[in-house]
Amino acid sequence: MNLRIAHLYPDMLNLYGDSGNVLCLQKRLEWRGIDNNTNRINAGDVANLSDYDIIFIGGGQDFEQSLILDDLSKGMDVSLKKAVENGVVILAVCGGFQLLGKYYKTHTGDIMEFTNILDFYTVGKEKRLIGNYAFKTSEKMEIIGFENHSGRTYLGKGLKPFGKIIKGSGNNGRDRTEGVRYKNTFGTYCHGPILPKNPQFADMLIEKALKRKYKDVKLEKLDNSIEILARKQVRGMYI
Repeated sequence: MNLRIAHLYPDMLNLYGDSGNVLCLQKRLEWRGIDNNTNRINAGDVANLSDYDIIFIGGGQDFEQSLILDDLSKGMDVSLKKAVENGVVILAVCGGFQLLGKYYKTHTGDIMEFTNILDFYTVGKEKRLIGNYAFKTSEKMEIIGFENHSGRTYLGKGLKPFGKIIKGSGNNGRDRTEGVRYKNTFGTYCHGPILPKNPQFADMLIEKALKRKYKDVKLEKLDNSIEILARKQVRGMYI
């Protein structure tokens, strides 16, 4: 078995060690004897993103987002939308999450038109939402991580959140939602990086990608004792 991973704009979207998510996926595949190939896709590159099994998009500031939007508008936005609709497993963090929506309105009133792949929008405020936080997914997974964003994200009626906030702010600090979930696409404000801190979620992404490609797949369990111990030691910071 083999999985192809695309790391989008790694040179511009890599806040708070977000590239560690790709390393986590690679290691958890390697430990199971599953081959993987990772391509770093930068501005100016041409790629059919539906050819990949997992796509990762990290976080970035407004300036980096504006540069990436220019590149996306040259055809990569269409490729990314097709990948979303085709059920490719996608994890988008913070700025990468926001890019999947309709627009970003800054606290000064300027509007940045985003990809409009998913029906949500983000409004920037002067006060940032910062701190360790936790949320629970529909699978009852408790996700822990770190958020730092000035944007308040509001989901359209047809979209489901990735999870519900246990502690922290999440999408907007009001409705207790966190992130977005559509088909096999997951958007989140969770830095940390999210996958090493939450190996159950990392394995869920891997299993979804394998089942999409190879149908009947049962993921071999790993010894997560070190990861579980680390979670226990830091959990008090979150809950």
